[in-house]
Amino acid sequence: MLPHEVILVEDASPDSGNTLNALHHLANKYGDGFVVVIISLKQNSGPGLARNAGWEAATQPWLAFLDADDAWHPRKLEIQYGWLESHPDVALCGHASQFSSGTIDFPVVDAPNAIRLSPLQMLVSNRLPTRSVMVRRDLPFRFSNRRFSEDYLLWLEIMYAGYTAYRVEAPLAFCFRPDFSPGGISGKLWEHEKGEISVLRTLLTAGKMGWIVFTLAVAWSYVKFLRRLWLMRGMR
Repeated sequence: MLPHEVILVEDASPDSGNTLNALHHLANKYGDGFVVVIISLKQNSGPGLARNAGWEAATQPWLAFLDADDAWHPRKLEIQYGWLESHPDVALCGHASQFSSGTIDFPVVDAPNAIRLSPLQMLVSNRLPTRSVMVRRDLPFRFSNRRFSEDYLLWLEIMYAGYTAYRVEAPLAFCFRPDFSPGGISGKLWEHEKGEISVLRTLLTAGKMGWIVFTLAVAWSYVKFLRRLWLMRGMR
């Protein structure tokens, strides 16, 4: 299943236009059969605002997100969108994601199980990696301009507003190095941790959670941070 439109956002990469030229090359190569839109931002704005730019340009009822260093299973849209068509009450949907050393095309279940997510489950662990998410375009929410945990905040805002969220239990998206591995943005553990605490504080200030839940969520977040720190040291 091919998407009806592909929106490529170039977030002012400091490479003298090489990335933008590569996007135009891809658009010319794969443009037949569906619409390819290229958006070039004037200054680097971070992942949240870059996704918002694509969101505003989108015309289809559902959005899916894919960062440059991730990949989808070839049947991701077929299976996930097929499930969404039979569940019109759902506004936010993700699925399982896994690390891959290169293989992404393997048999998957046609009708996988799906579980409904609650805000409490998401406070325990972010069950919706951005590369897995499909979200209704007409929702009155957007990513924030923060550099870390902008996606986590958005999913929680949607769920706390009463919209229905599910996770399809099929590995339909992939990363090519473990999450929170050394190097790159995923290796900035303390920045990620501060971003997650800031998300919790934002929800507290907005009245979405009480002090008891906030305190427990912060304590659990620090436990996860210490575990990630220990695991990352083992990778070095």
